[in-house]
Amino acid sequence: MLAIDVQGMSRRFGDYLAVNQLDLQIPTGCIYGFLGPNGCGKSTSIRMLTGLLTPSSGSIQVLGLELPRQADVLRQRIGYMTQKFSLYDNLTVLENLQFVAGIYQLPRRERPLRIRQLLDLYQLEDKQQVRAGSLSGGQKQRLALAAATMHQPALLFLDEPTSAVDPENRREFWERLFDLSDAGTTILVSTHYMDEAERCHRLAILERGEKRADGSPADLMAQMPADVYEVCGPDLRQLRQQVLRWPQIMSAAQIGQSLRLLVYKSAGWTVATLRQQLSLVYQCEPVRPSLEDVFVANTGAAYAESVSHSRDFS
Repeated sequence: MLAIDVQGMSRRFGDYLAVNQLDLQIPTGCIYGFLGPNGCGKSTSIRMLTGLLTPSSGSIQVLGLELPRQADVLRQRIGYMTQKFSLYDNLTVLENLQFVAGIYQLPRRERPLRIRQLLDLYQLEDKQQVRAGSLSGGQKQRLALAAATMHQPALLFLDEPTSAVDPENRREFWERLFDLSDAGTTILVSTHYMDEAERCHRLAILERGEKRADGSPADLMAQMPADVYEVCGPDLRQLRQQVLRWPQIMSAAQIGQSLRLLVYKSAGWTVATLRQQLSLVYQCEPVRPSLEDVFVANTGAAYAESVSHSRDFS
């Protein structure tokens, strides 16, 4: 069963096409990621899927409801956590949660118990009388997630929710998302962090409003149209400029003390071939693709400096 079923969703702002013919099929209970840089259409897509923005064209069904016609009904069944902290800084943690409980029209007799559950779940019991504006970034994040899940939504939208927190809080946040997913909540999360995208069950890679790839992280890595190699040796910056002129090279990026090369599979090169092309002072080994490699392979962003080189291997 699909929580989200979208065909040809597009959105224009004047002459600017922010989202172009996006198709999405997201199963119930899935953690689905939008991966892409700022300006690629992630937030615009989420706003259309929540009914906050009317699409220019396309068919959108979310939780069996047709958008934008049934947007008002949908809002009672979804949670939405924005990148920017959107609760009231001058209210305490408890007052914010009480306010949100009222917004979602929870029965009054149920509100105290639900709020206590959330304070305990998100480790905010000792902060309930603290004004939200005085919380740390991680505490604000937990409060925002508590508010977004107050009414136990079937579908949760998270728009770059971890952009302002440290790695430890990000990891803890994702543990909470897996708990929600295991309980049956469908989650759509946008991110530009590769490690977060790799945690998703499925994801779409977006660039300039278009979907470049869609699938599980493992499948996307397996389907990548390039082989990945790491090269170690001297003068890596000079070597990078040299190999970027080779038509067989999709991308070359320095990672610490090595150069990471993406070589087109259509070139037919093996590790032995690559070693023959390099000087004897360099060591070369094949390595496992990363999600960043997948992103580069699908968007072409990594070889902007060398867009003019030939890709004819004949």
